Amino acid sequence: MAGLSVIIPASNEAGEIEGCLKALLMSDPKPGFGSGSIPVAMPIEVVVVANGCLDATADKARSFAPEFQRAGWGFQVLELAAGSKSAALNAGDGAARHRARAYLDADVRLNRALLDQLARVLQSEKPVFASGKCRISPPKSFVSRSYARIYAQVPFMKHGVPGCGLFGVSAAGRRRWGSFPDIISDDTFVRLQFQPSERLLLRSTYDWPIAEGLYNLVCVRERQNRGVKEIKTLYPALLANDDKPGLKVGDIARLALRDPLGFAIYSSVALLTRFRKSEGWSRGR
Repeated sequence: MAGLSVIIPASNEAGEIEGCLKALLMSDPKPGFGSGSIPVAMPIEVVVVANGCLDATADKARSFAPEFQRAGWGFQVLELAAGSKSAALNAGDGAARHRARAYLDADVRLNRALLDQLARVLQSEKPVFASGKCRISPPKSFVSRSYARIYAQVPFMKHGVPGCGLFGVSAAGRRRWGSFPDIISDDTFVRLQFQPSERLLLRSTYDWPIAEGLYNLVCVRERQNRGVKEIKTLYPALLANDDKPGLKVGDIARLALRDPLGFAIYSSVALLTRFRKSEGWSRGR
């Protein structure tokens, strides 16, 4: 069925889900088929999967049902007792009506034009992985602002299609895997299902937050590293699709000279991550 299902796993996101849903509703133009001044409306549905919530995430999401109905979009809120992102993604997939899928974190804010661009390219009959240009939301803390300046310039973020917090796949692309496995890095797992030539970076942007403060940055960076290691161990065949460029000596020198303080903080986080013992699940905020 032509259309797009947007799946939003949300665990204790009462402070974020409203902003996420408002951004979707503000999409302009609304997703549609064709290139005329008044394109044919494209069927869109949004599935929020509240999982392990001890707050009002589900209730706040449900309050948007009338607005999505007025927009002509499908909308549903599921609730899972246990907090598990992989279970939430699978539940969302099970409830979704459309074969093309977008997976969106609750703390991400889409640019107005991005949903239309994403919906259109994901109608392809070919396997496609797509995302917008990731902008790091302005951090509040000095340490995170400094870290973000460098992180935004590393080759993977600047030239790749990382899909941090938002990625979409065409129907043919979604057939590349079955259920989401219970792993740390779902975005890496999905991205590596696709060859570099099958990944599309769209023109429009979205805002994605990073962790606040040194301790949280180190926790999240350590978890990211474990996620990558997990993929290498469990799914080594996927590494054939990994084109993630490393930092070359020249890149390091340029970054250090351009922003010595930011580079010092970025390097400190990387160094501290090596000495931190795993403490399990950690959040990005």
